[in-house]
Order: sequence, then structure tokens, then C-alpha cells
Amino acid sequence: MSTILVVEDEEDILELIEYTLSKDNYEVIGCLDSSNILKLLDEEAVDLIIMDRNLPNTEGSVFIQSIRAMGYVQPVIYLTAKDSDTDILEGFERGADDYITKPFNLDVLRARVKAIMKRAGNSMEVMRIRDIVYQASNKKFFINDEEILLTHLEHDLLLKFFNNRNILLSRDTLLENVWHDSVDLQSKTVNVAIKRLKEKIDPTGEKEYIKPVRGEGYIFS
Repeated sequence: MSTILVVEDEEDILELIEYTLSKDNYEVIGCLDSSNILKLLDEEAVDLIIMDRNLPNTEGSVFIQSIRAMGYVQPVIYLTAKDSDTDILEGFERGADDYITKPFNLDVLRARVKAIMKRAGNSMEVMRIRDIVYQASNKKFFINDEEILLTHLEHDLLLKFFNNRNILLSRDTLLENVWHDSVDLQSKTVNVAIKRLKEKIDPTGEKEYIKPVRGEGYIFS
């Protein structure tokens, strides 16, 4: 299920959008301001942001421009009363994938959301989890714009974790899906590989991307 983050300071409009998009089988997270958005983006796999520009603590497009510079790449629809040609052009210059002016038609919003989600699902060129970025076009991982030098096995292992964020993966599952035909390998093989991967992505151990679950496996978060 795809997740949409809606940032809208008018509570009645926020509730209407949440209700409408939930009926279309999206998981919807609603916020009245931008204060917790970065935390949400780091904790949740958000696929689309619908952003008002007139927010109490920031201008929405300025906020999006700032997180784009930090590496957050989720598509954005501005849904706003700022409707002049200058406003719309400014919105696209500040990271918009689409721009809808208020008052708006709910069916048009649903259609625009569906179109963007379809495009995003077909491309998925870049994925970000916390400060690790994966570029599908060249199959490389980066931290703070520096490439993480991985072996082929480590790449496949990290990508498996990326695609299963916050999901417990057993050692047997990892052996089957990452090592494939290596039927004679043992669970300690996974332990050694993960130890080496952790040394590359979290050498100080402070970030704890990969957490062991005793007797079960590992969770990436």
C-alpha cells in the first residue's frame, strides 16, 4: 500500500483529503504544519507529499526546496490558494511535480495523485532511507553524497534490507533471497556478511541501521 503525506493547516480540508484518498486504498498521514515532517520521512516510507504553501510555521515550497537539497526525493503536489502564474512557476522551481490551486475538485486531485503514483512506481530511480540514498540507475548507494563501496553480495544484501524496511528478515530468508543457490551455506554466513556491511554503512555503530533480533534475524530501519 502506498503512503501519502498530506500537510494542510485547515483541519476540515485535511480530513476531507485523508478520507478521500483512504477510500482509494492509500495510507494517508496528515499534518497541520511542517514541524514533524523530517521525522516522519525518516520513519515512514512516504511515496508522495501533498503540501499546502500557506503554513503557520513555514512557506510550504521553501520547506520542500530545503528538503530537496537534503536529498529527499519524494514527488510533491502543491495544493494551495497561491494561484497566480508567478506563484505556480515559483512552485515548480521549488520542487513541484504538480500544482493544484484552491478551490479544488476532489476527483481532479485523485486523478493527479494516481498519475504521479503510477509514474513513481514505474521509475523508482532514487530511494532514500534516513541518510542512505540508493540510485537504481547505477546501482549505487551513497551516504552524504559519498559512494559506499560495496561488494556485489553486500549490494544485494543492503538492497534487500532497503526493500523490506522495518520488516523482520530471518537468516534463512536472507540466504534464500541474497545467496540464492548456495544451499550449503549456514546462518553464520549471514552474520559475517552483515557484520562487514555494518562496518561500511555505520562504522561507529551509532546509527544502528541493522538491528539483530535474537534467535529470529535482522531488521533494517
